[in-house]
Amino acid sequence: MPEYTYKARNLTGEVVSGSMSANTERDVVNWLSGQSLFPVKVETERQKQAITIGGRVNDQKIAVFYEQLSSLISNGVPLLRSLRILQEQTRIPAFKAALEDVISHVEDGDGLSDSFARHPKIFSEMAVNMSRAGAEGGFLEDALQRVATFTEQQAELKSRTIGALIYPAVLATIGTIVVTVLLVFFVPKFGELFDQLRNMGELPAVTDWLLWFSGSLRSYGLIFLAILAALYFVIRVQLSTEKGRRFADGIKIKIPLFGPIFLNLAVGRFCRVLGTLLRNGVPILKALEISREASGNRILSDAIAEAAENITSGESLSQPLSKSGHFPRNVTEMISVAEESNTLDDVLINISEGLEKQTVRRLDLMVKLLEPLMLMIMAAIVLVVVVALLLPIMKMGSVME
Repeated sequence: MPEYTYKARNLTGEVVSGSMSANTERDVVNWLSGQSLFPVKVETERQKQAITIGGRVNDQKIAVFYEQLSSLISNGVPLLRSLRILQEQTRIPAFKAALEDVISHVEDGDGLSDSFARHPKIFSEMAVNMSRAGAEGGFLEDALQRVATFTEQQAELKSRTIGALIYPAVLATIGTIVVTVLLVFFVPKFGELFDQLRNMGELPAVTDWLLWFSGSLRSYGLIFLAILAALYFVIRVQLSTEKGRRFADGIKIKIPLFGPIFLNLAVGRFCRVLGTLLRNGVPILKALEISREASGNRILSDAIAEAAENITSGESLSQPLSKSGHFPRNVTEMISVAEESNTLDDVLINISEGLEKQTVRRLDLMVKLLEPLMLMIMAAIVLVVVVALLLPIMKMGSVME
């Protein structure tokens, strides 16, 4: 019988922690409820000692694994045999080693969810909890199929977002290279040619500025790159801290134009994960704990954590989310109606689908506007360089006449 550790809140809101032996996590939750305690976190000692073999595995490949495992089990193939078949088929060393470890622990009597939990970089916490709920409720294949669907949808959304930004990124990179080459190698060749006009006080201001900027870039370019590299390093270090990530997440959802896109993506992820977990029988407090991390935004995560505390006091989910000011009004209204009609899981998934479609449309529109804007900026910079070089040449012609 596995050993479970738990954190819970009593009727006065104080945190109570401890450990106990039980057959399943649900038994621990039921025991806590019988003691008038509201469970916040329940996990096995094996989960706490999770190991990592290799690196991460592509989301698309993980989705295929969940779908194939679900199909094998639903067709009557025993769990261990199904895992061995899939482990023999995989060609990814890290995934193969992880599945070998999962098979070993399932053979020793551990549950599939506990075995998954040993590899948090490969099997998400949502997959762990949904497989646990499916195993306890007798619908493991259905739970795995839903995990596969969710993972595939998230991977597709991520792929579409990255794909939409590739072309603008390529344009920006090429434009930067072209302008740098012009300023560093092409413009300085005209310096000596224009010295006569400068001495006569006839050199146009735009040409003088261009030559100064080009000379500064040639003389101090490496120093400038070193400063940028140091600044990048400092920012990376700051963003690795909790305070830095919280600050960046706050800025991310407030910046003009792109802020609503980042916000909708985070809210959509939260709603989809929470809805999927609730649909598969995961307790709401555990589901909120998982989904708040899945949102990927510390500001939203804090609002969700506060909502979870209010739920332990008997309040609804929609009220604290609405008070936070970070969730769209229509989302909190739909959650409120869903709580009253007891259809929260379905409504949350519908909300996530709507937000994802809206985000993709807005992202496509932004990219369509960004492409010509970047081309115009590049053309304007090149035009300034050309005009700055042509003006003194024309003046020299008039002086010689």
